[in-house]
Formats: sequence, structure tokens, C-alpha cells
Amino acid sequence: MSNDQYYGGQQYDPYANGTGNANGTGSGSGHQEQQGPDVTQTWEGQTWDTQFQPAVTYEQVRADRAQAAQGRQGHQQQPHQPQQQQPYEAYASSQASYESYGTPAAYYAEPQHQQPQPPQAQPQHQSQPVAAPAPAPAPVAEPVPAPPAPSAPSGEAGPGWSSPTTSGNTRITDAQRARAEGRSPVIEPGMQPAALTAVLGLLLAGGAALGTYALLVPLVLLQGLTAAGWFRLNGMWPARQGIALAFAGGLAADAALLVTGRENAAAAIFGTLGVWVLLCLVLQLRSHADPDERMYGLMATIASAALAVVATGHLGADPDAVVVGGVAVAAAVLARALPLPGPVSLIAALLASAGAGIAAGGLADLGSSGALLGLGAGVCALVGLRVASYDYPSRFVHMTAGVALPLTAAAPAVYLLGRALV
Repeated sequence: MSNDQYYGGQQYDPYANGTGNANGTGSGSGHQEQQGPDVTQTWEGQTWDTQFQPAVTYEQVRADRAQAAQGRQGHQQQPHQPQQQQPYEAYASSQASYESYGTPAAYYAEPQHQQPQPPQAQPQHQSQPVAAPAPAPAPVAEPVPAPPAPSAPSGEAGPGWSSPTTSGNTRITDAQRARAEGRSPVIEPGMQPAALTAVLGLLLAGGAALGTYALLVPLVLLQGLTAAGWFRLNGMWPARQGIALAFAGGLAADAALLVTGRENAAAAIFGTLGVWVLLCLVLQLRSHADPDERMYGLMATIASAALAVVATGHLGADPDAVVVGGVAVAAAVLARALPLPGPVSLIAALLASAGAGIAAGGLADLGSSGALLGLGAGVCALVGLRVASYDYPSRFVHMTAGVALPLTAAAPAVYLLGRALV
């Protein structure tokens, strides 16, 4: 048996004439009805596009054929209710009967797992494919807030900031601690730098009592500490060239004073200072740094060189005045370092410097003039100590500028008051 009657242009229909049997012979005219052009054969299988093209039931096909037959023959045919058939499987058994294999319901019946759709009023060629439902939007994951950090119990809170000291701290410096707490930018050097200042002042007094060249050794140490401390106090480190230039200016002033003698000390000091300022200007003009940085470096270098040169005043002053001045400065810085309130500490330092001046002046036959000389040296020393305590200084600043600036600032007072009183 050929498959042309199933897949060809004209399909065999046993119910076309209303009286036919399975073999196509009936009591009628025996004429085999031709299929209408509006009836199409569809393959109903488990394919990927079944949800877009709905299945066609056999009742719809029968209704379409009845309408076509009415138009052609002018009379209505009553369709026979076919026997319920099972869906046609793609891989049917070879022993299937002819009726079950050839029945059109095998092609048009829906699969068993799908619900049959009700008959549609319009013909098959006018049915539109069912649109697929729009996919539901994917849920948007809301950000999960991070769990709050566990707070330490109030009893286990870190220790509060202590008062600034010069003993150092392995975790944070005194300057960083004061800056973090928002306290005053002035931090006193403390007792240890004050003790070093007192030792250096006594060395100057002892060197002046022994002779000029004995005084030169502690003076050179004082000038070196002054040059390095001033640069570090201004936040410029390392500044080896500037420190070396300022220190060389102090040494040049010492050499000029030794050559010209104490009688011409002022000329040697001011002459050396003028030359060194000009030298600093020339060197800064040759620098390739930014203009702001160049100006800042110029001012720091000139100030450091000027202080180192001014310290030479101890070498040009009278030896008795240097003795009284060194002792007075030592007493003033030690009294200032005592743990006393601010005004009380200041008054105690001034009184200590005047008392030390009286004591040292009595040994040098100065009498009451020693008190005035000691008081003047003490005031200048406190000014230098205040400068070394400004702008959150570090421990290095305290051990350099904090040690040297009190003695360096007292040099002009020692030189001028010494020449006036002695």
C-alpha cells in the first residue's frame, strides 16, 4: 500500500460520501470525494514549536469539510462520530491495523497529556498562533547591609591620651598625639633637653674661664646643633647642604674673630653674616626647585646661618660675662622644666637666672651687675626655648634645637651686657 493517499495531494477519506467503509466502497455512487483546498494536513508531534502553533482537532476538520461540501453539492452531510483513537506515535508498531493507521484522527488528535481545546468558529486557515506569555521579570536582589562592627565594651576602651613627654612612645610620638588631640602646638622639650642645655652652658662657662681655645670646643658643638635643629624645626630634613652651609658660616665667623681679635668681634660677626647671606642667595638662584620651595629654603638657610654666626658672640664677649651667662642659662632652663604651672614656672625661671647671675658674678667680682647680666641671659634663653617648643616639635627637634637655641639666643645679651657692665 502506497503512502501517497496519506501524504499526497489527494488524501483518501472513507467518510467523504457518508456511506463508505474502510476500503472506499459504499452504497452510494462510489465516487471518492476530493478534499477541500482549505483543509491542510498538520503533523502533531512533540516538537519545540507546539506551544506557538496550537493543535487542530478532528472536530474542526469535520466542520470545515461540511461547509465545503455544502458549497459544492448543495446538501448537508452528517458526519459520523469516529471511534476514539489514540495519538499517532512517530515510532508506531509495524503490526498496527490499517484502520488505526489510516484514520485521520490519528493525525489530528492531541497528545494525551494536553487538554483538548474547544472548537473554533473560524476556519483553520484563519486561526492565528498563540503568543507566548511574556517572561516574568527576574527578581532583583536587594543589597544586604553589612553587619555593624562589634563595638568594644566601655570597660575595655583604649587608654586615653596622656600628657606629652620626652621619654618617647613606641606607637605614637608626642607631637602626633598632641596634634590628634587638638591641643596647643607648643610642646616644651622637658627635663632631658634642659639638662643637656645646662651641661653645655656649664661647658661654655668653664671654657671661658680656661681660655679662648677651650671655649671654642663647646662653641663649635653649639653651632652644629643650632644649624641642624633649625632646619628640622622648620620641617626640612634631610637638608645636608643647608645645614653644612649654615655650620660653615658659624665656623667662618669663629675664624674671622680669632684673626681680628675680640676688639673687632662685631665687625667679624656682621661681615661674615653679610657674606653668607649673599652666598645663600647665589646658591638658591642656581637651584632648579619650584619658586615657593626655593624661597622657603632660602629663608631657612639664611636664618640658620645667622643663628650659627650670632652664637660666635660667646667667643667675642668678655670671659667673665660668658661665665655668668652660661650659669644663668643653665639655671633658667632647669627651672622652666620643673612641673609647675605656666606663670609660676616662668617667674621661677627668671628668678633662678638672676640668682645664678648673682652667684657667678660674686665669683667673677661683678657684684650686683651679675644679677642683671644673668637676668638678661635668662630672658633670651626662655625666648629661644619657646621657639624650640613651637609647632608640634618632635623629639629630634627637642634634642637639637631645644638644647642649642636657649644658649644661642643668649649670645647677644651676653656680648652686649658684658661689654656694658664689665
